[in-house]
Amino acid sequence: LIGMEALVRWNHPKDGLVSPGVFIPIAEETGLIVLLDGWVMKTAIKQIVEWHKDGLNPGRLALNLAMRQLQNKKCVQTIKELLDDTGCKPEWIALEVTEGQIMTNPDQAIVILREISQMGIELAVDDFGTGYSSLTYLKRLPIDKLKIDQSFVRDLPFDEEDIGISKAIIALSQALYLDVIAEGVETKEQRDFLVENGCSNIQGYFYSKPIPSHEMEIFLKEKNI
Repeated sequence: LIGMEALVRWNHPKDGLVSPGVFIPIAEETGLIVLLDGWVMKTAIKQIVEWHKDGLNPGRLALNLAMRQLQNKKCVQTIKELLDDTGCKPEWIALEVTEGQIMTNPDQAIVILREISQMGIELAVDDFGTGYSSLTYLKRLPIDKLKIDQSFVRDLPFDEEDIGISKAIIALSQALYLDVIAEGVETKEQRDFLVENGCSNIQGYFYSKPIPSHEMEIFLKEKNI
C-alpha cells in the first residue's frame, strides 16, 4: 500500500448514497465546491494524522484540488494553516489537479502549484490525457506524478488505441522523470499489462473499492501496516 485517495459521498436521508457525478457539478456551479473541498481536506487530513499517531502507515493521502480553490488567492495560505492546525507533515499528502483545470489558466496554476510544491507536498495531474495540455506547460509545471485516466484503462489490454495511449503516457512520464499511476484498474489483465509496460503504481477496484475510514483502519491494522 503506497497511499489512498480521499473521496466524498453523499448519504442522502431519503435517496441513499448519491453519486458524486450528480452533486459535484451542482456544487461547482453554485460555488459550494470550495466549502465542500475544504471540509473534505480537513476531515481526511485529521484522519491521516490520527493513523500516524496510532503507529499505522497509511501511505500518502491524495486530495483533489478544485479549480475554484486553485484560483483562490488564499489557496496556499489555507493549505499551510490546515497543516499547522492538524499537525500534518507535507510529505503525508498529495494534491491532485485535473489537466483540464490547469489548462483553464495555466500561468496562474504554475505560480500557485510551485508554492505548494515548495512546501514539500506532492503534486499530481489527474485524468491525464483528457485535457489537451501543452507539452510546453507540462514541462514547466512543478508536478511529481501523472495519473492515467480510467477511460484509457477500461479496455486494456484489448483495445489498440488504449494500449498506444497508455504506453505513450508511461513513456512521457519516464522521459520527464515523473511517477505514473493508473486509475480505474479493475482486472488482473489490466494490472498485468500496466506493470509489464512500466506503470507499477495501481489504483482501482482490483485492490479495493472506496471504503469508509473505519473500515480502512481495520484493513491497516490487519495488514500490520
